[in-house]
Amino acid sequence: MNKLFKNSLILFGIGVIVFIIANFIFDKGFLYKNFNEFLISFGVFQMYSLVLGILNMTYFDYLSKREWEENQHIKRILISIIGAILLTLIGLFFMNMFTSIVISGNSYDYFIERQTLGQYKFGLWVTLSIIVVFYSVHYYNKYQQNRVKESQIVAKNQAAKFESLKNQLDPHFLFNSLNVLTSLIGENPKQAEKFTTKLSKVYRYVLEQKDKDLIPLEEELKFAKSYMELLKMRFEDGVHFSIPETVSNSELKIVPLSLQLLLENAVKHNIITSKKPLEIRIYEKHGFLVVENNINLKASLDKSTKVGLKNIHQRYSLISREKVEISSANNVFKVKLPLLTQKIKTMKIDYMNDSEKYNRAKKRVNDIKTFYGNLIAYCVIIPFLIVVNYRTNWSHKWFVYPMLGWGIGIVIQAFKVFKYGSNWEERKIREFMDRDV
Repeated sequence: MNKLFKNSLILFGIGVIVFIIANFIFDKGFLYKNFNEFLISFGVFQMYSLVLGILNMTYFDYLSKREWEENQHIKRILISIIGAILLTLIGLFFMNMFTSIVISGNSYDYFIERQTLGQYKFGLWVTLSIIVVFYSVHYYNKYQQNRVKESQIVAKNQAAKFESLKNQLDPHFLFNSLNVLTSLIGENPKQAEKFTTKLSKVYRYVLEQKDKDLIPLEEELKFAKSYMELLKMRFEDGVHFSIPETVSNSELKIVPLSLQLLLENAVKHNIITSKKPLEIRIYEKHGFLVVENNINLKASLDKSTKVGLKNIHQRYSLISREKVEISSANNVFKVKLPLLTQKIKTMKIDYMNDSEKYNRAKKRVNDIKTFYGNLIAYCVIIPFLIVVNYRTNWSHKWFVYPMLGWGIGIVIQAFKVFKYGSNWEERKIREFMDRDV
């Protein structure tokens, strides 16, 4: 269901509900001289619903696209309410003028003379009621989205950490490191000792960071330096590197082991010899940590799967709006990692297997589709029943019974589908357990 059709359906439903309520409140029933008068009145209410709905939806879309701080909920609600009231008053004024002048045939002076505050009370009451419902649903959905996002962050972080550990402890890398160590023991025992010390620091750092989501930039750079010194011992003059000794802000953080993945990728994909050295440069620039190296690709290298880059990109996309930037130009491969200043919270998740997730998601999608199908049928059939009732026996307004009965059923279905208060049993059980009853 696209957004335009969905919004149109919602506005039509609101127009029908307001039309029914207004007739009962102001006219004490549906008292129309003929069917044409009924259609004109119904059309006018739909016009009001459409214009006010579009004005307020556009306004709310604008507010939702603005960047709000976490502690600005009250400010946002006040701005929304005040803005919605002003837009509603302006919309009501012009629609009242259109109805009076175009439909009723009155003059502009006649319209202005008869404008009173009472003519705007009902429209404002309807708008404010919709705003209350809108924000109740909005913040509940936001709460649910945050829970889903937190679950995604944990799941993605765990997968990415596992991939980082797998890459770091790759048998090929370990085999090469042990070969270098073996040759150094016979040729240069002191260098072998240094190599062993650096190698142990690398693996110790990996194990220390396995449960962390973000790490201070300063610590990651120290690790990168140890790792590069390890590569320097392995490739000697084949590797040149530049790493900053200090950082611009001690609060800056980075995804742990991201540098190791980038450095390992550079070593894996490029020829490294004293005649064609690998030159790696790491530096800060405009809120990013830039990692760049010259390109001298191996001829026999298998096609890259870019697993490491994908993992880094996914981890950053879940915790920051800043994107990882990757470029390759002028024989230089460059990756820009966003520098973060706020540590994300450690979150818990109840893990379940993929099939169970799929079945639950499929059931929820079917429930939502059923609900919207029921709502569409309600918005189409109830107005039809009203017309039939009007054309047959208007003295007995029997359409009210299916309208209320069916409407209550839809409300109950909405509570069930969107999980409003569905966990009360679980909460009650926990409450009794906490009381040790």
